[in-house]
Amino acid sequence: MKAKITLKDIARELEVSISTVSKALKNSEEISRDTKEKVQAFAKLYNYKPNNIAISLKNKRTKNIGVVIPDIVHHFFTTVIRGIEKYANARGYNVIVCLSEESFDKEVINMEMLANGSIDGFIMSLSSETQEKGDFNHLKEVTEQGIPVVLFDRITNEVDCDKVIIDDELGAYMATKKFIEQGKKKIALITTDDYLSVSKARTSGYRKALEESSLGVDESRILKLPSMEMDEKRIKDFLDSQELDAVLCVNEIFAVYSMGLAQRKGLKIPEDISFIGFTDGLLSKYANPSLTVVSQHGEKMGEVSAKMLIDKVESEEEEETYQTKILEPTLVIRDSIFH
Repeated sequence: MKAKITLKDIARELEVSISTVSKALKNSEEISRDTKEKVQAFAKLYNYKPNNIAISLKNKRTKNIGVVIPDIVHHFFTTVIRGIEKYANARGYNVIVCLSEESFDKEVINMEMLANGSIDGFIMSLSSETQEKGDFNHLKEVTEQGIPVVLFDRITNEVDCDKVIIDDELGAYMATKKFIEQGKKKIALITTDDYLSVSKARTSGYRKALEESSLGVDESRILKLPSMEMDEKRIKDFLDSQELDAVLCVNEIFAVYSMGLAQRKGLKIPEDISFIGFTDGLLSKYANPSLTVVSQHGEKMGEVSAKMLIDKVESEEEEETYQTKILEPTLVIRDSIFH
């Protein structure tokens, strides 16, 4: 089967911009007859079929932004939405939020549903299933038609678009280093499989801090769960199977649940065992003891993502340049470690 040709392919072959190709195919008066004929002949030769959904989306400004997130359980995503809403509303845009519920199919359906001309662009965090499959064609199809997409938090480098992330590796490195500085020797990590970009980076930061110290990495102290879903049994079995004095968790839900298990075993926090989680949510703040966290600055991430998208939507630039903004994490010290 012949690969489907895109606007980007035609632009590259004829050494013109994507915008020129798009206008030439629509017979725009702005483009010279010579260029139009060349583009149209090339498109016909290679049987180019336009993505009408994406084209209808590009043609008219709706002042709506589509946001697709993996879940609403984790406080982080709700803070990102708050940041997007605040910034977008101030610039006269509405925000439509869809949930992929960690499903590849649902993510694709959400994008198709929104890309029927009802939005100007997407802000997205990839579902775990999409990252596991490594199938990003639904994203590529939209971006290749010139529809702006901003990926945040869970991203892929296989799609050319703007991205906003926190330095997850640095966050985990800072947290693990904090444990080491406080004299902790048996430091565990409860995370998810490496196909999730954030988990891969956090695992890398944890390893780096331990490798730099005299402790080294003990593989038996790393629990990798299949997803961000709570797995009570596997976390309990893991914590029961070893003697630990510190635990870094990839999210606050795993951390608060693990603290409860430790307390039921009669362990004192932080004297016997310390905990740090990712995401500075309400759970962390009001847990007993309160949980020390790596703050991901979700609201700021939302604001930055919305600014990047709206700037791209309103830009008259024909040359596409993309950037990845990396925000710095912060360690918020609470009672689950020594002050």
